[in-house]
Amino acid sequence: MKKSIFAVRFLEKNSNMDAIKFVEQEFTQGKTFPAFAAGDTINVHYKIREGAKERIQQYQGVVIQRRNAGLSETVTVRKISNGVGVERIFPLYSLNIDKIELVMRGKVRRARLFYLREAKGKNAKIKERRG
Repeated sequence: MKKSIFAVRFLEKNSNMDAIKFVEQEFTQGKTFPAFAAGDTINVHYKIREGAKERIQQYQGVVIQRRNAGLSETVTVRKISNGVGVERIFPLYSLNIDKIELVMRGKVRRARLFYLREAKGKNAKIKERRG
């Protein structure tokens, strides 16, 4: 008797996982982005709604990290605006992201570049990866 209850619960869990995977595939199917990683400079075209109007705002900066996978994947982008560091987290598969352009590939040795927050001047620059 215990084995049959366990089997039913196992099947329920697996069917839920299949449904979640199906929904993720449907959402991620139409979106394609260039391959980018931490250290790359990207330009994110983000839709902003102001009342009934809609406009596209560009946000260009260095990718500090990519986080999670699938539908919940996020990208943290950092830029310097008027001498002040500004970071923004973008959900990759958000309906508000119009497109992402790769501006420059960076040469870094880490997956998370939090050290850029304290870096000033020339130390805050990332070398370009060639090739």
